[in-house]
Amino acid sequence: MTPAPNAHAAPEAARHMDGLYRYQRHIYDASRKYYLLGRDRLIAELRPPPGGRLLEVGCGTARNLILAARRYREVAAYGFDISPVMLETARRNIARAGLSRRIVVTEGDAARWSAEPLLGVAGFDRILISYALSMISPWREALEAAYRGLVPGGELHVVDFGQQERLPRWFRSGLHAWLALFSVTPRADLLTELAALARRHGAGLDHERLYRGYAVRAVVRKPVA
Repeated sequence: MTPAPNAHAAPEAARHMDGLYRYQRHIYDASRKYYLLGRDRLIAELRPPPGGRLLEVGCGTARNLILAARRYREVAAYGFDISPVMLETARRNIARAGLSRRIVVTEGDAARWSAEPLLGVAGFDRILISYALSMISPWREALEAAYRGLVPGGELHVVDFGQQERLPRWFRSGLHAWLALFSVTPRADLLTELAALARRHGAGLDHERLYRGYAVRAVVRKPVA
């Protein structure tokens, strides 16, 4: 199944991401493995139910989706991204991995989507957002949209840049300046916003700071209806 592109995807944001990744996408996975820390741990801790559905918001090259589909063989995997050029690479990588029948990707806006119109399903047992919130301007709206996409009892798993509070100041300043070149802005109030999201919906929240504050890892658990 190949869903139709999301008509509500923000065209300016899509053009910006296409411009940013038109050439980077070819070396994205090889270069990002050195500083997008905690992604593999996130995948290992997803543990979706057999026969369930998982979704990645901002799936990029589909690197995480491919690893998740290989690990959880009884789960249907989905993803969306706002960048058509990244999705070209994602579909090529999925086909090369022999997973075209198990992974569905499409174009979508993280701040404005819903499961049924975009992907033809009622909701997801697990949703992951890996180092995408720091690139999404309306990132709070993206968190809310992801929570809405969960089925009762579902979980939202997030990993992204922290504030490096236990790392040397020179490292923190240099990292933030370098990330800004790629339109990446670590969200200083990410944990505060996740806590507010959990309170609004009566959800559970677990979180921790990884690697001396380099990254933040969190799980929001939607109550069972």
